Amino acid sequence: MTKIEKVLYTGKTHTTGGRDGASCSSDGHLNIKLSPPGSKGTGTNPEQLFAAGWSACFIGAMGIAASKRKIALPSGLAVDAEVDLGTAEGAYFLQARLNVSLPGLAPELARELVDEAHLTCPYSKATRGNIGVEMKLA
Repeated sequence: MTKIEKVLYTGKTHTTGGRDGASCSSDGHLNIKLSPPGSKGTGTNPEQLFAAGWSACFIGAMGIAASKRKIALPSGLAVDAEVDLGTAEGAYFLQARLNVSLPGLAPELARELVDEAHLTCPYSKATRGNIGVEMKLA
């Protein structure tokens, strides 16, 4: 396990009620209701939050990869993240797919950026070897 030498940021939340509860951040920017996946509840769920965080971070990692090559990312870039909650052998697990759209970039260059981002993105590092992950170019 890698030990962080310098903490750049700490996200802090307070959650009550689990999947039928609420969560708010210490700075007040996040204040959401939570609902179980697939329910008729009005809140989001941890899988959606994880997908949003990972896809945002992944775009940042692609930006770093592009800047190393002295190129700009296309304005229409997007990452559609899908995080599945499922069971195997009576236990709960996650698996994920990141569908990356880099319109206007040559497929070889797009693949290089995605592969490098997957190596540097902290969310990708956290999931590597722990859950099934597919990286697709859309």
